[in-house]
Amino acid sequence: MPNQSFAEKLKKYADVIVQVGLNLQPGQKLMIRAAGAIESTAPVVRAVTRSAYQAGARYVDVIWNDQELSIARLENAPDDSLEEVPDYLFQGMEEHVANGGAALTIMASNPDAMAGQDQQKMALIRKVQSQKSEKYGSYISGMKTNWCGVGAASPGWAAKVYPGQDSDTAVEKLWESIFKFTRLDLDDPVQAWKEHVATLVKRKKHLNNKQYSALRLTAPGTDLTVGLAKNHIFMGGSVETPNGISFVPNMPTEEVFTTPNAHEVNGTVSASLPLNFNGMVLENLKFTFKDGVITDFSADTGAELFEKILDMDLGARRLGEIALVPNSSPISQSGTLFYNTLYDENASNHLAIGRAYATAVEGGVEMSAEEKEAAGINHSLIHIDFMIGSDKMDVDGILPDGTVEPVMRAGEWAF
Repeated sequence: MPNQSFAEKLKKYADVIVQVGLNLQPGQKLMIRAAGAIESTAPVVRAVTRSAYQAGARYVDVIWNDQELSIARLENAPDDSLEEVPDYLFQGMEEHVANGGAALTIMASNPDAMAGQDQQKMALIRKVQSQKSEKYGSYISGMKTNWCGVGAASPGWAAKVYPGQDSDTAVEKLWESIFKFTRLDLDDPVQAWKEHVATLVKRKKHLNNKQYSALRLTAPGTDLTVGLAKNHIFMGGSVETPNGISFVPNMPTEEVFTTPNAHEVNGTVSASLPLNFNGMVLENLKFTFKDGVITDFSADTGAELFEKILDMDLGARRLGEIALVPNSSPISQSGTLFYNTLYDENASNHLAIGRAYATAVEGGVEMSAEEKEAAGINHSLIHIDFMIGSDKMDVDGILPDGTVEPVMRAGEWAF
């Protein structure tokens, strides 16, 4: 983007978020959740708010979540107060999406902000917040309204991604990456997004026509067979709400994903990238699955916290998503580890433990809880992605008659 000021780039970013990511409709309300340092997310919040009103938004509301405030609570609040969260906040979020409001999350968290904090306290707060936001989460995972997640550069995040750089240079480089991965370096970002989504649609159609009964993933440290839910639907790129609004939930996005059968996952899998979770970086995650359940887990860092998350509910030890991303994706080819799931998951095949997307199974949204359980559509308070792909991973599709076909070879599409 030659000769463009940061303000001009930020305006283009906001416009693409509103017009493509959210596809905000005239008269629709928008809720923005800003996670990270307020001074880092504020420029994006303001730019998106202006763009949203210009697109016809009726009202824009903002919820701020500054990591320093969370740290102040962990270090100073009474222990017996950590289970207290304001009901009005979660009730308001639920009411907003239930009434058809759009939702945007802006992420600018420092991956190391919570290092050294009490992991038991962090796990407790996470559990309570997950319980309170369950109904809101069901609207989001059910794609019942248009929503989107995007990034914003912050000094803490940039310092982690570009160590050794001075703060201003690191932040500038991180912004340039964010702009590039959302296709703002192209002459017509909106058209570029339409073409990119069309490519993902072709991938989805091919996989949906196959209706594999399982996928087998093999790589160093990984030999995992993931059963797929019957009548599963591969999704990715754009999604459509029940009332016909087409939107792109993640910007950037390079994945196609579907819902596993949570009872039919067996083998071992090793993460290929670290996981930034709750302000901590978990290194070298390894899982063993037996009949869908995680029976063994290890990590070099953050294991205590993650074990507590795995014990949050019955579904936390089962899979809720499998996603395929070619190693040739722009984020992977950048050679940069972003320590942020929104970006790292679009550089690598990945899995998610916890809540599944019922929308990724034909008729799944209308199923009762018992029918979802029988279909293998996992239920949990959590949904945590971890990256497993690399240029050394092969993926095979297993047809219902047992025939095995190549889906990916050395991290690239085989069809």
